[in-house]
Amino acid sequence: MRARTLAFFCAVWYHRRMKSEYLTALDEYFCANYSDYVRLSAIEGYVMPDVLYVAPDGNVARREASCMRLCHQKDCAALLEKLKSTLADTSFTFSFSFPTLRERLADPFKKVTFAKLLPEALRHCGETAESAGEKLAIEPRFWAKIVKGKLYPEKNTILALALVCRMQWQDVLNLLAVGGFEFRADEVRDVVVRHLIEKSIFNETMRDACLAEYRLDALPIRRAQNA
Repeated sequence: MRARTLAFFCAVWYHRRMKSEYLTALDEYFCANYSDYVRLSAIEGYVMPDVLYVAPDGNVARREASCMRLCHQKDCAALLEKLKSTLADTSFTFSFSFPTLRERLADPFKKVTFAKLLPEALRHCGETAESAGEKLAIEPRFWAKIVKGKLYPEKNTILALALVCRMQWQDVLNLLAVGGFEFRADEVRDVVVRHLIEKSIFNETMRDACLAEYRLDALPIRRAQNA
């Protein structure tokens, strides 16, 4: 009985410690990379750094905008918590968009499209179009059309696909690029998801905890409650 109790408390301690570590790592990454300077400078208590300075040659020089990031603030942790309290996921939740007539006519002649890149990207992570679709909160009929190139995935769909399929970094970049997207440092969603992919944080519990920490709930990821 005593051994079971000890094992239980050890497990709880380990879980809390690990949770603290991966969320702390995410916070550090976010503070070092998030670059919506208008939003950052609006946080109560944020101290605007001296962007202009006198260089050794006596001329006035300008520091890079990165000096405005939270990691350079004295009260970084407190400012981050204030920022988090204002967050809400306002990203577009629609799972797909309709190609124009011109795009539909041009796609068969393009060497690179989302539909053409997808099979290889899924093969690299041991998935198929069918298994990937089962992990996304997208109606099967729409997912089938995305796979065939009849519909274009929105950015949220590609990011969700990357997380649930544990995709390789270059494949994610390629899929985003053909859709006209990229990771943006001034988007909360992009910074958090990029960290998860770069650090291969694909464990569902850890992934969802990181997304919840930054109020990211618009990604079409199928979970137990919406399975």
